Amino acid sequence: MDKSVRNLLVALACLLGLGGMAAFAALRQAHRPVQNIVVNVANEFDNYFISERGVTALLTNGGKEPVIGTVPEGPRLRELENRLKAHPFVRDAQVYRDLAGNLHADVHQNRPIARLVHPDDRLDSYVDANGQRLPLSPLYTARVATVSRAGGGTLPTTFFQDSTSRGYLEFLRYVDEHPFWKAQVAEVFVEPGGKLSFTQQVGDQRIEFGAPENISEKFAKLMVFYRQIPSVLGWDTYHRVNVEYQNQIICE
Repeated sequence: MDKSVRNLLVALACLLGLGGMAAFAALRQAHRPVQNIVVNVANEFDNYFISERGVTALLTNGGKEPVIGTVPEGPRLRELENRLKAHPFVRDAQVYRDLAGNLHADVHQNRPIARLVHPDDRLDSYVDANGQRLPLSPLYTARVATVSRAGGGTLPTTFFQDSTSRGYLEFLRYVDEHPFWKAQVAEVFVEPGGKLSFTQQVGDQRIEFGAPENISEKFAKLMVFYRQIPSVLGWDTYHRVNVEYQNQIICE
């Protein structure tokens, strides 16, 4: 019994010692000034809208608020994190410190799925998968389909966000999520009556899509056209293809 008690006391003393050492290390780390800023910009979609230098500039407020040499704690780290998240091309961000004295900033970029084109190209913008507008960037131009009103004019600021326009966003999401259509759909036009049409990267046909509904079925019909007509008659035989109506493909 005495041996068991003795072993238990030794184990308890070891645990207390380890806990004390961990607490000391944590306390020491908490008061250690930042030595370096380590930025990691995740680029899973090959976008380059924000650079490591740009992230550092956000963290330091353009150099006005240096981070190196300071001891940022919880509230300050959250403030820096929120500053990064406020950037339109930052989808998510985490800011934290490590035991070596580095401040880490891990950034995931926001991603546009289409470019909204206006008669005055200075007003062009992107739209992301949630229907939010994103500004153009001097760093990078995304290779996405363009969207504009047929015949000119501008799309409302709330376009893609209100309930009556969500179908247009679903159309763009579908194109973005399917590699073939993402590579094929070039220019999308919103007609005066609200119907959609688009041009293609390959082929001179203007595709009349109709209202943004039954999207997958309409693209399935268009795929039937691709597989059966051009290989037999050639790509330039028809200049207008309509997939608007159920169980019909109209070619002229």
